[in-house]
Amino acid sequence: MQANSELISGRAKTVEIQMMKRRSLAGNCGVGVFVIALVTVLVAFATPSWLVSDYRITGAKLDRLGLWTHCFRSLPDVNDDYQRRFFVGCRWVYDPFTTGYDEIRGFLIPPFMIATQFFYTLCTIGIILSMIMVLFFFLCAGPDQKFFLKLIRTMGYVTLASGVCGGIGVVVFAIFGNKDKWMPEHANNWFGWSFILACIGAVACGVAASLFLAEAHVQSRKRRQLKESQTRFQIDSESKA
Repeated sequence: MQANSELISGRAKTVEIQMMKRRSLAGNCGVGVFVIALVTVLVAFATPSWLVSDYRITGAKLDRLGLWTHCFRSLPDVNDDYQRRFFVGCRWVYDPFTTGYDEIRGFLIPPFMIATQFFYTLCTIGIILSMIMVLFFFLCAGPDQKFFLKLIRTMGYVTLASGVCGGIGVVVFAIFGNKDKWMPEHANNWFGWSFILACIGAVACGVAASLFLAEAHVQSRKRRQLKESQTRFQIDSESKA
């Protein structure tokens, strides 16, 4: 009887080890896609190439612009009817040192640009929070810990919210960013590589969130199966004792 009990106990431990695998394929893929989302979102947030001028146009007034930085070759002051003041070079959009720059801030960041900045900033904050949780999930947390499922679900929902906010930001910019009466010579302007990365980042956030939520479902199912197997082995052990 003791031998049978030890055999059952050994089988139970083997099943437990197999079921309590740290991450499934969905979790590993989710971490990989999340790295892509993290890099693309942060780079898009910080770089000034959301809208760029056609490099073949030698007399273009716009060079490139991003969420926080604008680069001009020779932008006339929109408030100066005589066009005696021109802005050249790259500046932070809230630059307090350049004379007259604060006076055209309403032109540089219209309401749609503020909306883009707001939603993509939320996306960036969310992806940074998710990064902390993903590092904990990847390096420290395990299925034997009580908060493991909550951690994965929180990662999934925060990353999903980041993707939604990023998606709203890029859609708003795509609709209004290259329309007439904003940046000069809009027909010769293109959406730049920063904007493309922003789109990729928003989509990658959604994919990573789906994989994390799938991982949460897998781990939840494993936990239920483990409890059922432990109960079954306990019943078998008691019946054979």
